[in-house]
Amino acid sequence: MDAQPQIAPQDLLREHGVQVTAQRLAVLRAVSQHPHGTADDVADAVRHEIGAISRQGVYDALGVLVDKGLLRRIQPAGSPARFEHRVGDNHHHVVCRVCGGTDDVDCAVGAAPCLDAADTHGYEIDEAEVIFWGRCPGCREPAGGT
Repeated sequence: MDAQPQIAPQDLLREHGVQVTAQRLAVLRAVSQHPHGTADDVADAVRHEIGAISRQGVYDALGVLVDKGLLRRIQPAGSPARFEHRVGDNHHHVVCRVCGGTDDVDCAVGAAPCLDAADTHGYEIDEAEVIFWGRCPGCREPAGGT
């Protein structure tokens, strides 16, 4: 589920007060086409689309797009940061311990934060970030083994 599924990327940037550049548009497209990719994955996709872009240019674009709420940054333990375009719905993730594959998991109950903390320590909690860990179908041993 996309937060803004029918809005052209350049209009989406403008609506969020972000200057439209070829690099930012390419980064948005790369993350949309490769959800849960690392910054290096995004940089490779952007270079393939528009040619040269520095690693710092990709990090800068990702930073702006995350800050403006157009992309979401997640960082499972032991993994580099990953980026996705699915924002605003408090979904969670499942990560393969073997290959690092990552998929979305819809929130199990209710609305955000969809979980209740035993002790909030006075915080007003508005989001819960949950990562489920396991082995993806491609990394599990075949049933019956051989």
